[in-house]
Amino acid sequence: MEGERPAGRERAGGRGGGGGDPADFVALLPPEVSSRIFSDLDVESLCHAAVTCKGWHRVIESNDCLWRHHCLSVRAVCQREIDCDRGNGYSWKITLLRNYWKSKVKQEWLSGKYSNIPSQNSLPEKSMYPMDVDTWGEILEAELER
Repeated sequence: MEGERPAGRERAGGRGGGGGDPADFVALLPPEVSSRIFSDLDVESLCHAAVTCKGWHRVIESNDCLWRHHCLSVRAVCQREIDCDRGNGYSWKITLLRNYWKSKVKQEWLSGKYSNIPSQNSLPEKSMYPMDVDTWGEILEAELER
């Protein structure tokens, strides 16, 4: 009949006839519960979650504690950089994003991962990150102590 939809089909936009969009748990839960769930995510997953939808973005971006936790773990490797950024007024999130990959590469250098590399051509391109003179000084000191 005219006006009827075939069985199992939803209206345009996916909101009707029994199969609508899944509920957004962030909108349904108290903010402290949503924050607790997001606090279990690693940095990359947290960044992905922040771009999932506007509601998640608002909750994640406005919660400095989520970013502070990860930033303090990065500080173990990049203390000087983190302290400098925070002293310059950067938020925890911006400080983390400015130093996250640098801390990964710096940690690999400090742990000796690249100690026996025969030439620059042997270095993995993805693992490199621009670093300042002070950071290279720390790395060279660690190499000399090995």
